[in-house]
Amino acid sequence: MKSVSGRDFARIVERRGWVLLRISGSHHIYGKSGSIVRLSIPIHGSKPLKKGLLRHLAKLAEVSDQEL
Repeated sequence: MKSVSGRDFARIVERRGWVLLRISGSHHIYGKSGSIVRLSIPIHGSKPLKKGLLRHLAKLAEVSDQEL
């Protein structure tokens, strides 16, 4: 799994239909209609997300490794 920044991951989920609901500090909260899942993506400049967090968010958003 390659390293991805929070900003880049946010762009990926937006292309898959997720919508920015609100911003709380440095965390962008995304939701999708018809789903109760909320994604909290930390946006810290171009700093990459840690592998465990990236894997968890990708699983919740149903994003495959090839899309990253």
